[in-house]
Amino acid sequence: MALPTAVALRCVTRAAVRSARRLATQWSSANNSICSRPLRSIGSLSDERPIGIGIHPSVSPSVPSLISGLSQLSLRQHHRQQQRATLSSRAAEANRKPLGEPVTYLALNNLSDNPGAVKKKRRVGRGIGSSKGKTCGRGHKGQKARAGRGVHPTFEGGQTKFYKRLPKIGKMKNAPFKLELIPINVGTIQNYVTMGRLRPERSDGVITMRDMVRAGMFPNSSVKNGVKLLGGGKETLKDKLHIEVPWASASAVEAIESRGGFVTTVHYNRLAMRAHLKPHKFPLKPETMLAQEITGEDGDGAAGAEADVEDMHLLPRRARPPPKHMPYYTDYDKRGYLNPMVQLERKKRGLKDIH
Repeated sequence: MALPTAVALRCVTRAAVRSARRLATQWSSANNSICSRPLRSIGSLSDERPIGIGIHPSVSPSVPSLISGLSQLSLRQHHRQQQRATLSSRAAEANRKPLGEPVTYLALNNLSDNPGAVKKKRRVGRGIGSSKGKTCGRGHKGQKARAGRGVHPTFEGGQTKFYKRLPKIGKMKNAPFKLELIPINVGTIQNYVTMGRLRPERSDGVITMRDMVRAGMFPNSSVKNGVKLLGGGKETLKDKLHIEVPWASASAVEAIESRGGFVTTVHYNRLAMRAHLKPHKFPLKPETMLAQEITGEDGDGAAGAEADVEDMHLLPRRARPPPKHMPYYTDYDKRGYLNPMVQLERKKRGLKDIH
């Protein structure tokens, strides 16, 4: 008696699975892997060849081989799905991380003003529709309609202006009498002397403003009302210096005299300043006058080695200080050249008289 159809199919399936496992083991050892072989293309409906997946060409397709190929294909699809899931999770994790603000580099193609920085100017004289046509907003005739238009903001119809009715006070009143002095510290003078750039030109060894200009401490054109000697850098002072300047501070006088030097403040007006800085601009003395001054009245010729540049030119007579500055140049504490004690001290030190 024949077995039932269901039982027969179950037996056939079990036998097919066992044989498929046995054939898979043999094929893996012989061909390294079933997956290493290319899958055969699925034929069309008109193709009478059976469908084979992962089957060696020398082996004819059967039920076990078909089952094994399907199992291998499902494994490969599972691995691919896992790889895709891993990549997608990594991309999502990277997107969750903050990237920060975008960096924009300045270049010629993106160089521009900030929004609202430039306002477009209204063009006038372009018709009545622009609201600034014909007369361009100036109205008809009059001083304000002409070229170079308008009156001064302080104009009050012809009467005296307000700022002219106010009295002159402070800087407005004293501006013409302001002194433009060049500040020079005793430390700077000591540095130039140490470098060998500042050397006295006069025979008595006195440093003057002309020597400072020749040393390059300041240009000749910058000297307006003279130089003021200050006490900056007095701790570096070490040489015995004799200096003549228009103005000097008490600390500078104390520092120089503590080293055995002497400071004399001398007044210079505009003409005296020009004669001091540029004596070559004035005519030379006649030879007879120059010979008489060099030889002296007794004719012994002892003064020949003491003739300086100022002694060889006809320089104008030095002007007296104005009443405003007279107390300064007659005070001994200021070392004014008009003080008798200062003149006596200069005689003792062998310095020339100031005429």
